[in-house]
Amino acid sequence: MSQNNGIRKYLRLEHYPTIWCAGCGNGQVVGALLRAIDTMKLDPEKVVVVSGIGCSSRASGYLNFNTLHTTHGRPVAYATGVKLANPELEVIVVSGDGDTTAIGGNHFIHAARRNIGIKMFIFNNSIYGMTGGQCSPMTPNACRATTAPHGNLDTPFDICRIAEAAGATYVARGVTYAPVKLEAMMLKALQHDGFAVMDCITQCPTYFGRQNKIGGPVDMIQWQKENTISVEKAQKLPPHAIEDKIVTGIFKTDLRTEYTKLYRRLNDQCRKDECGD
Repeated sequence: MSQNNGIRKYLRLEHYPTIWCAGCGNGQVVGALLRAIDTMKLDPEKVVVVSGIGCSSRASGYLNFNTLHTTHGRPVAYATGVKLANPELEVIVVSGDGDTTAIGGNHFIHAARRNIGIKMFIFNNSIYGMTGGQCSPMTPNACRATTAPHGNLDTPFDICRIAEAAGATYVARGVTYAPVKLEAMMLKALQHDGFAVMDCITQCPTYFGRQNKIGGPVDMIQWQKENTISVEKAQKLPPHAIEDKIVTGIFKTDLRTEYTKLYRRLNDQCRKDECGD
């Protein structure tokens, strides 16, 4: 695991300070991702970071790679085009929970189904932060938001279960409370040959923490610590014992053939067939 502080070279420092609120966990997620990239020794010229719209999606503007800040819910669609055009590129999507599972949900499940070699890191703060703290599809039941002042009635998505069911071949979840583990799982995602998804639980003290009376960023990190359980421990407990817990770890690793390899193989076969005619 990388222990150096050499990630500044991956940042566009001229764009700092960021727009993120004090105590926001987005910087912790970005830091873990950059340390994983540094450990991989990826060529920055071959890294493409694609984002949609939202607080977390502003990350692409702060990163010194090839970056695309796209439209709401569409980062996976743009990333799919980039990866198909040049499979040699390391294409990384950074997206929020609302961006991914609401307007972007359809793109997400079909990228998982295809198993295209995109690495997707979802900054999950359980709320729409940039537009004022509305419920997202991943806001927990009974939690408060500006669109649910008396508590959210909806059952939230479990993005890891959706990813597994849709066919993603690497699925994991980490929390900002445990940044070293978060980084380790991100490293495995980057090393994976296929569609890799990570649910990165992060704190939003300004909208989620304040409205739900959890407190400031320190209180939210403490809350994460007290409510997180590893997938290995969770598997030994009955469902009711973990229903309110954040289960973390790697849920799935599969070696199904990556989509651009299948696409190139089909393309080569078609060219041979045409020559044969």
